Formats: sequence, structure tokens, C-alpha cells
Amino acid sequence: MSKKALLYTGFFVALAIGFFLAIRKYIVMKDTISVVQSFSFVNQDGEVFTNKDVEGKVYVAEYFFTTCPGICPTMNTNMRKVYDRFKDDKDFLILSHTCDPERDSVQQLKYYADSLGVDTDKWVFLTGRKDSLYTAARVSYTIDDPANNIRNIEDDFLHTQFWALVNAKGEVKRIYDGLKPSEISNMMREIEGMLKALKE
Repeated sequence: MSKKALLYTGFFVALAIGFFLAIRKYIVMKDTISVVQSFSFVNQDGEVFTNKDVEGKVYVAEYFFTTCPGICPTMNTNMRKVYDRFKDDKDFLILSHTCDPERDSVQQLKYYADSLGVDTDKWVFLTGRKDSLYTAARVSYTIDDPANNIRNIEDDFLHTQFWALVNAKGEVKRIYDGLKPSEISNMMREIEGMLKALKE
């Protein structure tokens, strides 16, 4: 084979490999809704909790507030089923962020967590700056429309029943409705698959 033929062959092989890698990357990215950005909040024990604390973990992120008379009690009754199913798995966490940090102090979150009788190493309750909490919900977890951000954060209020399922790479893979038992069952099956893959 001539040098020219070898050159052309090498070029087309490299082109084919590049095309394959680009398509593969596109398919992986297409299956990812968003990527969780760096964050820093405070948990129910007054300790700083950051994205470093969830590295390598599968987790579900939700937003609620402790004095909510509407959807939150139902959501957290449903979340309790998720907690009970996976509480013994070292690679799984639940993050419950308050959407009312003005009222949900560290002490209030601690009281709320204690009332549920859960292990707060596995089900973590978070507060922090309102704008940071809301940005995480809308940009990182995509469980509320970023267009809802308004200039005056004091007038903003986020209230959503949607949960974000995040894989061990910090990618949001699916959004689930925390009020629908069928979606929660589907989510638990997906969590099982993610956790199994981590252990293989």
C-alpha cells in the first residue's frame, strides 16, 4: 500500500473514531438533565454541608418547609418510604432543602428531623441563604423554572413537589413527582440500579 493510501486510511480511521466518540458523548449528555453546581449549606446540626459531602453518592434532592400545611407532609411521608428502603446503603442520601430559610432555622430543622425519627447522616436537612437555595433548585436540580427568579429575593417563594435524582457523578438523571406513588416506585427501581452499578 502506498504512503498516500496509508495516509488516507489513517485519516478516515481517525475521523470514524472521532465521530464515534462525539456521538457517544452526545448520547451520555442527552441522558443527563443537568449537573449539580458547587454548593454550601448548613445542616440540622449547624454543620457546613457541601457538594463534597455527596461525592460518589446517589441521592434525592427535594425542597419543603417545616410549617407547610399543604403538599410537604404528603411528600415527606412518601420520602420516608424511600428512606426506609435505602437507609442502610452507605452510597445513598436524601437532601431536604428548606424553601423558607427565614423560619426554618437550624434548630427548627433539627426539631423536624427528630420528629421524623430518622438518621440525619442519611436524610440531611439543609438551610442557608435563600438565593443560594433557590438557585440550586432551579439551576442545579431543575425542579423549578429558572425564569421564576425575580429581582427581589424577599418576594420570591419556591414551592414544588418535584424531586431530583442525582447519580454518583453529580448528574441529575431524572425528575420525579413526589406526590405520585407510581413515580416514586419507578424512582426506587432506578435508585436500585444506580446503587448496583456502583458496587459492580
